[in-house]
Amino acid sequence: MEQNRFHRNFKLNSKSFTSVDELLVYAHNFSDEIYQFLEIWFSQEDFIYVKTSGSTGIPKEIKLLKVQMINSAFATGKYFGLLENTSALLCLPTAYIAGKMMLVRALVLGWQLDVVDAGSNPLKNIEKKYDFSAMVPLQLENSLKSLHLIKTLIVGGGVVSNQLQGKLQGFSTTIFATYGMTETITHIAVKKLNNFMIIPSFYEVLPNVEIYKDVRNCLVINAPKVSNELVFTNDIVHLISDTQFEWLGRFDTIINSGGVKLHPEKIEEKLSKKITSRFFVAGVSDEKLGEKLVLIVEGKSQPVEINNANLSKFEIPKEIYFVNKFVETETKKIQRNKTLDLIKL
Repeated sequence: MEQNRFHRNFKLNSKSFTSVDELLVYAHNFSDEIYQFLEIWFSQEDFIYVKTSGSTGIPKEIKLLKVQMINSAFATGKYFGLLENTSALLCLPTAYIAGKMMLVRALVLGWQLDVVDAGSNPLKNIEKKYDFSAMVPLQLENSLKSLHLIKTLIVGGGVVSNQLQGKLQGFSTTIFATYGMTETITHIAVKKLNNFMIIPSFYEVLPNVEIYKDVRNCLVINAPKVSNELVFTNDIVHLISDTQFEWLGRFDTIINSGGVKLHPEKIEEKLSKKITSRFFVAGVSDEKLGEKLVLIVEGKSQPVEINNANLSKFEIPKEIYFVNKFVETETKKIQRNKTLDLIKL
């Protein structure tokens, strides 16, 4: 079985290995989390269980076939031209699919993978240059001073704000937002975030992925190489072509305020040009409107100027609340409902 071997050029923290046992001994002394994954990866089972992050619901375990994880790794390698001896930096927790897939890509494609702490500033003590890495938006925000060390970077686990995207222009690093989920074994589509040839940039699917919309205008994914079933998402999209789409927002976060349907993601996109702190908008119960739109800002109470944010009259938040620190998942995604629970509405 292919998952019981690794590429001859694979290195972990600059160290080569002659056998699976040698690799496992090294991992055991280096990281319990990585060791536990590798032990399962090199077992005779043809599947693994992976837990979701819990950012949009209750965390759950999903069964993934190892051969499909390998297929995903090859699709990423092919799309980005990341061949053997690619130098890569792992700075995501391997408890979740994004971190696990960085390991799988390195193992099967023959990468030279270095591992650092999955903290909010992963490049803090880095001087070496890398061909490839993956981060969440918070890590990207904190890594701008050292971003030139990464040649190609993918960003997932949350929306990259307009403000942050504006800071990315002019960097030599090629940066992509990713679209995907645990069920699709990380990304099935990517969107360029800087140094555009064409504006705007849309999500483009990876090889062997077909997309269409259901009756809700939500994306449906047919990716037989990474999933045995069609994946029906809650993401409302506009299809640009058979291979490209624009993400508009989540079906399950639509706010019905007095009969007007509001997309939080689109409102947040406009507000991100004006608000420098982390924030989000949400709908809360209201006697007259059914739901009223509110703005939640991270940090101490401060003036918030939103008059020139291009908001329609319905998109203007009725209330603004401040929270010292947002509640996050282990992968640094904002847990909106738990953060709202901190507020006396």
